[in-house]
Amino acid sequence: MGLLDPLQLGSTTAPNRVMFGPIVTNLGDDERRFTARHTAFYSRRASGGAGIIVTEGASVHPSDWPYERAPLASLCGPGWQAIASACHAASPVSPPLVIASLDHAGGQGSSAYSQAPLWAPSRVPEVNSREVPKRMEEDDIAAVIDGFAAAAALAIDSGCDGVEINAGQHSLVRQFLSGLTNHRGDAWGADRLSFARAVLIAARAAMPAGRVLGLRLSCDELAPWAGITPEIATSIAVELAPLVDYLVVVRGSIFTVEKTRPDFHEPPGFNIDLTRNMRSAAGSTPVLLQGSVVSWDQAAWAVDDGVCDGVEMTRAMLADPSLVAKATTGSLSAIRPCLRCNQTCQVRDGRNPIITCVVEPSTGFESTDPDWHSPTQRPREVVIVGAGVAGLETARVAAARGHQVRVVEQTSTVGGVAAVAGPGATYVQWLQTQLSEAGVSVTTDVADASPRPGEIVVQCTGGQTGHRPFDVEPSAVIVDITDVRAGAVVLPDTGDIVLFDPIGGPIAVALAEELGERGVLVTHDQIAGNELSRTGDLAPANARLQQRGVRIERRSLLRVVRAGSAELEDRFTGERRVIAAAAVVDCGFREPTPPLPFAHHAAGDCVAPRTILEATLEARRIARSL
Repeated sequence: MGLLDPLQLGSTTAPNRVMFGPIVTNLGDDERRFTARHTAFYSRRASGGAGIIVTEGASVHPSDWPYERAPLASLCGPGWQAIASACHAASPVSPPLVIASLDHAGGQGSSAYSQAPLWAPSRVPEVNSREVPKRMEEDDIAAVIDGFAAAAALAIDSGCDGVEINAGQHSLVRQFLSGLTNHRGDAWGADRLSFARAVLIAARAAMPAGRVLGLRLSCDELAPWAGITPEIATSIAVELAPLVDYLVVVRGSIFTVEKTRPDFHEPPGFNIDLTRNMRSAAGSTPVLLQGSVVSWDQAAWAVDDGVCDGVEMTRAMLADPSLVAKATTGSLSAIRPCLRCNQTCQVRDGRNPIITCVVEPSTGFESTDPDWHSPTQRPREVVIVGAGVAGLETARVAAARGHQVRVVEQTSTVGGVAAVAGPGATYVQWLQTQLSEAGVSVTTDVADASPRPGEIVVQCTGGQTGHRPFDVEPSAVIVDITDVRAGAVVLPDTGDIVLFDPIGGPIAVALAEELGERGVLVTHDQIAGNELSRTGDLAPANARLQQRGVRIERRSLLRVVRAGSAELEDRFTGERRVIAAAAVVDCGFREPTPPLPFAHHAAGDCVAPRTILEATLEARRIARSL
């Protein structure tokens, strides 16, 4: 049994054991329907070889409107039909199974859009909004169970191969299963499995024989005082697994939302031991591993070693929709890596961003983005000045289109800031491998980047230390974060290291974690790492900082750096204070490097401070225009 082998789910067979799981996309319309953008999004993963595709969760009852563009199951028939037809047609020889995820967020939803009370087993406040839900009455419970059944029937009638019931994160079904959220004294509380059991039975009865019924189950809420523990999950699986055709093992609860799909601070495959135990409890029901599995080698090992029967690799297929197809042909080095950064694929928030991927910006934009690698009709000679992410990606796409490309870099290393700060080093390494295999030369330590006659010049020279909004006295020790990360400077062995962080970003937070008790993080915000709210790492990052003993100077502006000290100003009161500082690390904004007079195009930090996503996207646009 291997990852590429077929997987029997009831009386239906998936062509392989790789699942693209349900994920919030914000690709829907204002009427809560699936759109053509959904169809393009899922069919791209189907043509890339995914064996099982689970669509974005659809609310089974109008009482649930958890985010603005959350699909409503009763309106999803045409969308499901379009998605199923496109996915089946995208891989006609071995079409994937298309599974509709059915959901109700319960007390973890929002009343902002419905302007009606949340429904939940008990009056347990939602953690972030503190909104207290309505305790569901018998009629409410019956209506939601009927909603699951009606949604299941509609999904199958629309061409889906099955449905998946969500009892994982943001799930009313899990809330009934858990002592954290189910405090009822009636039959629904005396037997906490009764609601899940009723939902599964109703859904099964609404579907014709031979269709797939799956269950996504939180098997560890990470709240052992009252929540679902692995031991409790084992007993749940013993009873519920026989009712379904597969079980996906996840973790997390109302108090640990970020633990279901954490970023790179947690190891890949973190649910391996949990899944192995649940597989034993599930009997003959196939069990799938979920938990930051983004490496093909780890996924294949998990199946070979008996951890699971299949693996969910959702984020890996956001980064590379053709993951399975490339693995099938043995082209593992061509698989674009997932950085597990959560920067643009975690979109369940009030900003309503469209899902995408920092290393694959066409994700989420499949219906509008051009074919970046289409052959050029006019091959040119191109020199890329600067070997950061923007430069490397420009070179990769330009070479793939048929241009003659070379890259020159002033320093002795490639990758720029991404290679030394944050999780981007893996992406830099992948870009280098692709250029090497394409025969593109990358020359470092170049003093003169003047172009050869006829060459098109693309400037990707990155950024430089920007204007510092504070005074620096003689003999003060102040260094740039990029120099620290690149090893160009060494911080003092003793004394407090002050990190000036006007951005509120992950780079300063990461260095502070490493420094531990020697770290002093200066931020003008009320909380450290304010921008981490977009990735779901804000609360965990602050917990890690506290555990490491980092001191946080909040609401503070850096005014003067002196030898051995730094002067701060309270941004609200104007009061100044002096703290010890063996060195100050500037983690602030960088400015673009000066424009090259002979450059025809520019991308990356030399235009404006860029993220990896923005640098990659700009690089592709320039390479496409050449």
